[in-house]
Amino acid sequence: MAKIGVGIIGASPGGWAAMGHVPALKALPDYELRAVSTTRRASADAAARAFDVPAGYDDHRELIARPDVDLVVVAVKVAHHHALVSAALDAGKAVYSEWPLGADIDEAADLAARARAAGVPTAIGLQARFAPAVRHARDLIADGYLGKVLGTTLVGSGVAWGGETDRAHAYIFDEASGASTLEVPVMHALEALQVVLGDFDEVSAQLVRGRTEVRLADEGVTIPVTAPDQVSVTGTLRDGGAASVFYRGAHSRGNNLRWEINGTEGDLVLTTSGINGNLQVVDLLLEGGRGTDTAVAPIALPDRYFAGVRRDLTGPAHNVAQLYAALATDLREGTRTVPGFQHALERHRLLEAVKQASRTRGA
Repeated sequence: MAKIGVGIIGASPGGWAAMGHVPALKALPDYELRAVSTTRRASADAAARAFDVPAGYDDHRELIARPDVDLVVVAVKVAHHHALVSAALDAGKAVYSEWPLGADIDEAADLAARARAAGVPTAIGLQARFAPAVRHARDLIADGYLGKVLGTTLVGSGVAWGGETDRAHAYIFDEASGASTLEVPVMHALEALQVVLGDFDEVSAQLVRGRTEVRLADEGVTIPVTAPDQVSVTGTLRDGGAASVFYRGAHSRGNNLRWEINGTEGDLVLTTSGINGNLQVVDLLLEGGRGTDTAVAPIALPDRYFAGVRRDLTGPAHNVAQLYAALATDLREGTRTVPGFQHALERHRLLEAVKQASRTRGA
């Protein structure tokens, strides 16, 4: 295929697809955005104009049916993932779904089974693993920079889950939405942590509702909060190292993302500036020190981590572009370097283990 034709379901201007997917695709020569769809005619037309796309639909079935759409991207609320991803799989299309794959583990398992039966390529939007700083940290550790890994601590801010929101985003404060502090910033951070350091052998967790209500600024009312906004996950990694991850809703007046990895011979630290601590969307600074060093210092990221993706593509689109670049190779060469729906199901199992650990702790 000369160009990989992409159709995005959920491409409203101002939404996540507009911030992450569209600029990523526009920056990569392997792709062409050929269609977008939303739930309303007016917003579909607006998206088509805004993104310079020839076709905008208010019915996802029309987008999926286009013969020039090779890859269907599902970037909508989690509650709609199962129906939309299923429709694309049934049409024999390759599918890139945002994380979480399903609203619960049963939906995720069903979609993974459907993908296997369809025999089509799939990708899950866990893009933190493709961040250049994350990949370089992984390679440094593999090359012995830290010696034996002793432990890791990661503390971050989820930003979105504060004391005030609007009606359009009220759903993320509902535990049943699949879009809480746990599912989004924590699970993206755990993905990066496990890519760098390996999987958990066992986990413990505390899921706490620090805020019990949130104010809707556009309506002047408050609604109850049922989702946890203070999330602590601790455990032992399979190589024996200790891991501790804590995410708060909203943001801190101090640091909003600090990930430290300590070993017998050295230390690595990943941080970002600003209030956003969502590891998957921020630009990361990697620092390290070892041996006789008395402090950490910035570590340059080699050009090999930017093959096919411009360094000046920053912000939320960069890691998405890194994922898309790897996916283009997979689609053209038949490789499977980008995690698909089976990997997503494994992460859903970890998500369930975290929830169960919290319930057991509170019993």
